[in-house]
Amino acid sequence: MKKVITSIAFLFMAILAIQAQENFTISGYIEDAESGEYLISANVFEGNSKLGTVSNLYGFYSITLPKDSVLLSVSYIGFEQKLIPLYLEKDITLNIKLSSSVSLQTVEITAQNATSIEEESQMSVVTVPIEQIKRMPALLGEVDVLKTLQLLPGVQSGGEGQSGLYVRGGSPDQNLILLDGVPVYNANHLFGFFSVFNADAIKDVKLTKGGFPARYGGRLSSVLEINMKEGNKQKFKGSGSIGLISSKLALEGPIIKDKASFMVSARRTYIDLIARPLIKLGFSQDGGEGVAGYYFYDVNAKVNYKISDKDKLYLSAYTGDDRFFVEFAEVFDDNRNEVESRLGWGNFTAAARWNHLWTNKLFSNLTATYSKYNFSTLIGNSLAVKNSTEDFKEAFSAEYESGIEDVALRFDFDYIPAPNHFIKFGGLAIQHEFNPGLFDLNITSEQDGVQGFVLDTILGQSKVKALEYNVFIEDDFKITPTLKVNAGVHFSGFSLDNASYTSLQPRISVRQLLPGKVALKASFATMRQYAQYLTNENIGLPWDQWLPTTKKVLPQDSWQAALGFAKTIKGGYELSIEAYYKEMKNLVSYKEGASFFNLNPWEDLVTQGVGRSYGAEFFAQKKTGKLTGWIGYTLAWSERKFDDKNFGEWYPFKFDRRHDLSIVGVYEISERVNLAVTWVYGTGNAVTFANSRVNLLSEVFDGYDFSNVEIFEERNNYRLAPYHRLDIGFDFTKQKKRFKRTWSIGAYNAYSRKNPFFLNLETDFVDDGNGGVRDKTVLKQYSLFPIIPSVSYKFEF
Repeated sequence: MKKVITSIAFLFMAILAIQAQENFTISGYIEDAESGEYLISANVFEGNSKLGTVSNLYGFYSITLPKDSVLLSVSYIGFEQKLIPLYLEKDITLNIKLSSSVSLQTVEITAQNATSIEEESQMSVVTVPIEQIKRMPALLGEVDVLKTLQLLPGVQSGGEGQSGLYVRGGSPDQNLILLDGVPVYNANHLFGFFSVFNADAIKDVKLTKGGFPARYGGRLSSVLEINMKEGNKQKFKGSGSIGLISSKLALEGPIIKDKASFMVSARRTYIDLIARPLIKLGFSQDGGEGVAGYYFYDVNAKVNYKISDKDKLYLSAYTGDDRFFVEFAEVFDDNRNEVESRLGWGNFTAAARWNHLWTNKLFSNLTATYSKYNFSTLIGNSLAVKNSTEDFKEAFSAEYESGIEDVALRFDFDYIPAPNHFIKFGGLAIQHEFNPGLFDLNITSEQDGVQGFVLDTILGQSKVKALEYNVFIEDDFKITPTLKVNAGVHFSGFSLDNASYTSLQPRISVRQLLPGKVALKASFATMRQYAQYLTNENIGLPWDQWLPTTKKVLPQDSWQAALGFAKTIKGGYELSIEAYYKEMKNLVSYKEGASFFNLNPWEDLVTQGVGRSYGAEFFAQKKTGKLTGWIGYTLAWSERKFDDKNFGEWYPFKFDRRHDLSIVGVYEISERVNLAVTWVYGTGNAVTFANSRVNLLSEVFDGYDFSNVEIFEERNNYRLAPYHRLDIGFDFTKQKKRFKRTWSIGAYNAYSRKNPFFLNLETDFVDDGNGGVRDKTVLKQYSLFPIIPSVSYKFEF
């Protein structure tokens, strides 16, 4: 009996060994033939076995197939499909170069062979080609990635001109924004009217709104991945533009052809330079001298080096700042009064990545990152009085600074054991340093050369260090030809001096193919957020604070479930319908009456509550052809509940928007002329107004007087008028002898809709009917932008 069992076991192992020997792996990198840039999520499909895979974030792919003749189809939207026949009898390293499509017909064929939306297990994921983003009409002609994403279903803006993202009822701080894998803590220029991302430096944009894979963590609402260009490995190229408010320049090229390349881009506004002479003239007419202005700039840079066929090194960095300043001096006789005011905020990020190919099925990426966000403001005044009777000097300055600084190390692995499995695992450690906010107050005085009153003190709270970490594993696998699953688990932790937290977060997404190649998709994900964001719930001002989870302030948690259908129809149209439900707890908000200006410990100023959001989204998108664009519609509800707000009852979130509709179209009229149009409609934001006023008799210092007291029955009980806007833009392109130039002409808010920016209760004087006047309280609407034309000149060489 033992011999029989031994023989069967030996035979079974021999069969397994033979089967293993009869399967071989094709692996390599997929890149743009013209620039050498690696292509993300390129589709690799084998026609005989009907097996396929996609390239990862660094262009690497791996597919294991039986020994036989194979026909590989490699495709990527906007590139020509490549068919590669070969006989597979050993492991093969095959690097593939794809050429850009040169005609509309080619582009449409490519779209049909690219990975379709119904093939993917994930849902609630949207990618927008960067070239499409560049063609969109924009405020003052300044192309903006975040404003384009606001046009997607499930994503809303905070208000007129704002670039913050409110995803499925969440807040901007609940979005994990990654620039080359590094968190960006403040993504706004000009108080939120522009984002910090320069489209000329960007290669790829991907937004995940739900169904989060296990590799993501740290935020509740979305993950926005923005990857910078690597730089052309074949030839030197450049591009730039000159617009109404800013100019930018991008350069890229090989350092060592086919081995190393660089990319650098820079952008700066120049309204401060243009207006400076006029501002100086204005100050001089008021009897003084001074300057004032505002500007922002940002710089992106990246270098990559191919050490060997198995090792690659990437270095990337971003820096950007906003600066507002006023300096004024008033001189009268021998007296001088100086006033200074400064406001500034900015980000700095850096990343060093090492890719290593361990085997033809195992790929790793080791990343070290640094991220810093800093906000500072200064108010100062100095007075010098000198005459025959006195010699007096006094000076006052108050400076405030807050921010967050991270140092992190991440190690990720991609393991592709078979075509039906794509396994990802890894871990991350982040050392945070939170600066809750410090006031540096200085007061000095001097009388006839004798020092008088002196105050030099720092108010506020000390910096706080904390460690955040996570590990994850996930697998994207096929159970049957029609059933595909992405399942995984994310474990995270957070610790500081007096508190520590851990969380286990399961994630799963399921896709079932129905008859007619319609995909039924479902997902469930739990998320945890340790970094807290404290805001006054109005315009997203930069002095809103990033703060840590503590013993008193608990981490935020959420869970989200979604169900939907997806299908690609003839002509490259992608259609999807999704319904979602999300619950959040331990949301942070200021207590009633508390604010940033209160110097008490911030933990005593906040309250925590719960939130919920639910709705449905429709999305129809076309990425290729002469006409591209999308239609997106969202029907949604978003609510909040805090024990000490609104009498402990549920109330609409400020950015609860029942209906949200976006129509986006980019049409190639000819090879030289493009037309881009966007139209948006949204329910007005929720605001709070008193339901009534009463006159109360109260005691004052010299007797009694009546005072008005407002009665509030419900929070966010009033709606602003609906928001809608039409933007239009034309691109006129011409190929010159040595470069290509484009004139872009457009209009923001083309029919000059007076959209509400805010409402204010004011007193007007009206006819009382008896020949006199009386005062009347009225609600006035203020709007921000009428029609704003724009023109810019762009060039490429």
